Amino acid sequence: MPRPRKRLTTAAGPDKKELSEKRTKTENSENTSVNLENSSLPKTSASQNCGKNLNNYWLMKSEPESRLEKGVDMKFSIEDLKAQPKQTACWDGVRNYQARNFLRAMKLEEEAFFYHSNCKQPGIVGLMKIVKEAYPDHTQFEKNSPHYDPSSKEDNPKWSMVDVQFVRMMKRFISLDELKAYHQTHKATGGPLKSMTLFTRQRLSVQPLTQEEFDFILSLEGTEPS
Repeated sequence: MPRPRKRLTTAAGPDKKELSEKRTKTENSENTSVNLENSSLPKTSASQNCGKNLNNYWLMKSEPESRLEKGVDMKFSIEDLKAQPKQTACWDGVRNYQARNFLRAMKLEEEAFFYHSNCKQPGIVGLMKIVKEAYPDHTQFEKNSPHYDPSSKEDNPKWSMVDVQFVRMMKRFISLDELKAYHQTHKATGGPLKSMTLFTRQRLSVQPLTQEEFDFILSLEGTEPS
């Protein structure tokens, strides 16, 4: 399948100052950590379910606005995904070990929210599904790529990617601000978003969701923005 120059992002915090996890100095320092590379998945509900034939759910971030890095446009919106052949693309460029481990945990047909990040209005814009499980990310070997990693070897690649396919747009845009408001309320009341990774591990561009979190966010489509 075609491998478009798609680029992904993460948030440096739950506001407009979101930065690309894969391309920040912070992440570069994380990449040198042997402990991170060899660490197991955190004990989230999603990771605990891996290998138990239970569906996991995900939130995956990407930049919808143009930004050049080493002459390459980081932009890849949900509209760009829809425009790809078979509305399918590889999810490349992840350079954080924990996010990579989540990619490796993904199974066919699992669903993920497409999250627009590092933009004026970050939030969830659509749904996609995993159509190819983790395999080596080609950009780690491409010297002209912003995601080139000279320490990664073809016989032992460090970085993985999956293929995703567009499912549908959300019935309405679910903003970061709205999700944050529910998160704050649910921390006090014990609601579904009380421990949402979007707010507890903001830098991750690939994040697990519990079924409770996933179902609650889907339910927001039928409500007015808070």
